[in-house]
Amino acid sequence: MTVLFSFAQGLPTAPLGFVSGSVASATMVWYAATVIYRVYFHPLASIPGPWLARATHLYCFYYNCIRGGRFYLEVERMHKRYGPVVRISPDEVHLSDPENYDRINYVGTPYFKSPVFYGGFGTDQATFTTPSNEIHRVKRAALNPFFSAKQVLELEGIVQEKARKLEERIKSALQRSGSVNLHNGFRAVSVDVITDYAFDNCYNLLEQADFGVPFFSMIRDSGTAFWFFQQFPLLKVFAFAMPFWLAKLVSGSLTMMMMMHQACRRQILRVKASVDAAEETQTSRPTIFHQLLKPDSVKEYVVPTVEQLVHEAYIIVAAAADTTGNAMTIALYNSVLNREIYSRLTAEMKNAFPDPDAEFDLMTLEKLPYLVGILRRLSYGVIGRLPRVVPASGAEFNGHTVPAGAIVSMSAWMMHRNETIFPDPDKFDPSRWLNPAASQRLNRYLVAFGKGSRQCVGMP
Repeated sequence: MTVLFSFAQGLPTAPLGFVSGSVASATMVWYAATVIYRVYFHPLASIPGPWLARATHLYCFYYNCIRGGRFYLEVERMHKRYGPVVRISPDEVHLSDPENYDRINYVGTPYFKSPVFYGGFGTDQATFTTPSNEIHRVKRAALNPFFSAKQVLELEGIVQEKARKLEERIKSALQRSGSVNLHNGFRAVSVDVITDYAFDNCYNLLEQADFGVPFFSMIRDSGTAFWFFQQFPLLKVFAFAMPFWLAKLVSGSLTMMMMMHQACRRQILRVKASVDAAEETQTSRPTIFHQLLKPDSVKEYVVPTVEQLVHEAYIIVAAAADTTGNAMTIALYNSVLNREIYSRLTAEMKNAFPDPDAEFDLMTLEKLPYLVGILRRLSYGVIGRLPRVVPASGAEFNGHTVPAGAIVSMSAWMMHRNETIFPDPDKFDPSRWLNPAASQRLNRYLVAFGKGSRQCVGMP
């Protein structure tokens, strides 16, 4: 050992500055080579797009994280400049031609979800974020019965109960102050319905004075963490491994995401305890998570772990927090704002329900053409892109070849704003859907909740 130590002492030593300089130089060369490859030699090099977007994923990260989730607007601007096929990141192509949507999103599609993009949700084991279509098929089969048209009709009483609560809150608020925040009220209805149905343990946001604003802030404020996890996947591993007290010091967005996970975990553990004890639900009706914990749900079904169900619960509750409430808010606002729309709607409703004290039933409501036109609204569901990985066969879109393994994406924002399909797209015009032939055509391009095998499970 002494001999080795003496030999080592005799070796020449490089100055620290030289070593650090060499590392820095090597890093710069590596980054430069990567940029040159991505821009000029990558399989997607021939597809047009901003130079910076083709060179680095940080272009997307900047608009989403620094500019407050505005990348969807930047993508729209790119299409206006570069055409229907645009390279929006080193490995992703965005498409604006509506005819391409059904080529990617259909039942049995070989296109699968991008693991990097959907991994950013921090819910890798949920049905929604599962990349594999085969694994998704088994998971989805267990959920489907709870969102079928038949089951929705059987649960109509829950919806009507929550609607009556909101009606009482509206009347009380108008008598007291003359105003009420219906956006919060509608979102509260949505969350109360889904938590009652999912856990047999309603969050009762309708009972809270502000309709549960802190809950919705928690959902919204976790968004920044999503963009960071998408850009830096390793951060997610470290983030969820750190104690909660440290997360609060590091990031408010991460704190909100972890709080949501904790709330879902408490719900799942409560449901699991009741299933293990063979207890019936308080309402003696099946709930989503009581059933998912039973081994006989569907063929090939394996009872998920608590962690898997926490991820499932997170997605189901978060999805209910905004999409339905936003749709109701936009529909009501535009109906009241336009006197002609309001008059036609109320006339149709009065004709269908002449008794003002009668409860609205879903089967009758679904047959009212003008009401249905109002609900085919300007709310976009998920406003951003939904990336899919190109299968082994590769693909061609509008004359551009996209190789296997590359990512392609489209968005409801651009589909619903296509002026060829929806003339004057920003106009709230329910009459677009009154002509049956026109309605059938327009419905093909209505993709607020996706299409195909990976369409939102909440669409019966």
